[in-house]
Amino acid sequence: MKDILTFRLYTRVARLGSFSAAARESGLAQSQVSRMVAELEASLGARLLSRTTRAVVPTEAGLEFLARMEPILAAIEDAENSVRETGELRGVLRVGMPSTLAIRVVIPRLSIFTERHPMLQVELLLDDKRQDMVREAVDVGIRVGPLPDSGGTARLIGTMHRVIVASPTYLARCGTPGRPEDIPGHRIVRGPAGMHVSSWHFERDSESISVDVEPNLSTNDTEGALAAAVGGLGITSTTSWACRRDFDSGALTQLLPEWRMADLPVHAYFPLGRATRMAARTFVDFIAAELEGDA
Repeated sequence: MKDILTFRLYTRVARLGSFSAAARESGLAQSQVSRMVAELEASLGARLLSRTTRAVVPTEAGLEFLARMEPILAAIEDAENSVRETGELRGVLRVGMPSTLAIRVVIPRLSIFTERHPMLQVELLLDDKRQDMVREAVDVGIRVGPLPDSGGTARLIGTMHRVIVASPTYLARCGTPGRPEDIPGHRIVRGPAGMHVSSWHFERDSESISVDVEPNLSTNDTEGALAAAVGGLGITSTTSWACRRDFDSGALTQLLPEWRMADLPVHAYFPLGRATRMAARTFVDFIAAELEGDA
């Protein structure tokens, strides 16, 4: 039976797609890492990695082995972390979240967390579409909006206020809507949060209005939708956190501020089949505190 180091090296090579990257990360020579993984394959009687001059990717057997081995290694890391007197976290923490949330909200605050836990390696998987968290071995996902998943546990860590925005250039050219009913007469930019939404709902006091919206431009990336709005292509619906720096710079203007749209919940989601790791819980506690302080 190979030792734990060999299993850890295999998982890192498989995830990083590179023997040299895994070697640098572990402080070993590339030849040593390659030899240890080859010996692991020989002992299992199975080819785990497909090697070409351009990439190293897991085979089907390698993916199966990876999926089974990573939770075991995470449990070992958790056991080690739980008895360290220093409380120091080690190992790799994989976090999945939308790219805009990461770039505009999480990453600017992350240095405090990494300074507290310098031996913990944080991997951010950024994508506006939701990852297959079990296959990607994500320890925790930060998700905005409703949670359709039933195969895991979730913790509400904050809410985001939804707003509609446009650039001063667009408003000077096309006018500023005074009421929700004016919006259908404007050009609309639709981002990923509104991909399957055909209307925007507004409330003020006891008044409630829904207006149909037909996008002139659609994108599956929030940064793309914001860039389109800044570029004067139309009105878009987003969150106040996502466009805060655009408000501060004057690149975007909030429209109809007296009207409220439904808030979006922000959850930390722990997929079924992966124990809620100490590192994941610590990360979520940190992000929840940061979001609460910035609410």
